[in-house]
Amino acid sequence: MDHGTRQETDGLQQQVMDSADRQPFELADRGTFGYHRKQVDDFMARARLAYEGGGGLRSSDIRHVSFDAVKGGYRADQVDDVLDRLEDALAKAERAERIEAEGEDAWNARVNASIDVLRGRLDRPDGERFRRPSTSGHGRRGKTGSSTGASYDIAEVDALCHRLSARFMGRDDVRADDLRRAVFSAGEGANGYDEAQVDAFLDAAIDVLAVLED
Repeated sequence: MDHGTRQETDGLQQQVMDSADRQPFELADRGTFGYHRKQVDDFMARARLAYEGGGGLRSSDIRHVSFDAVKGGYRADQVDDVLDRLEDALAKAERAERIEAEGEDAWNARVNASIDVLRGRLDRPDGERFRRPSTSGHGRRGKTGSSTGASYDIAEVDALCHRLSARFMGRDDVRADDLRRAVFSAGEGANGYDEAQVDAFLDAAIDVLAVLED
């Protein structure tokens, strides 16, 4: 498994920060929503500070950040693109730190153990991979779908799980970005997968794919 070098990781982070510094991002078209400009600017400033060693910021922080949707805001696709690349750069830096601290054999064992945990759920039958919803809520991957609710459409989630399972067997090229940007329709009442559980599983899968990708 080729993990790359520290120099390559640092170079990727620098490219991402240079990309963020070339902003401001374009504004969303009139009448459409974008990300709150000050919130984005503040977070990018925090990312710059972390990159320069002035504060902690992990790849998981990037994945879970959210901004208010407002008219006249920054174009979401441009902000998301920079954040996705920053998350990848931080994940690779975290991977390099772990390898340096633990050794490559221990790192590989850790990654393989994480894959085994994911496959334990992926190997379940269709319709039985996740629990049914017990409370009302709004999951991140339902927010831009046709509707939102307490659950995700079972068939759509299962279809993505099939791709992820095939990826671990070398038969699919699904990437971390595909999971980050996955959007599911809302399930019909109890006939759906619990949003929070699906989101948590996909977050764990993103962690694995992000460090496996070159």
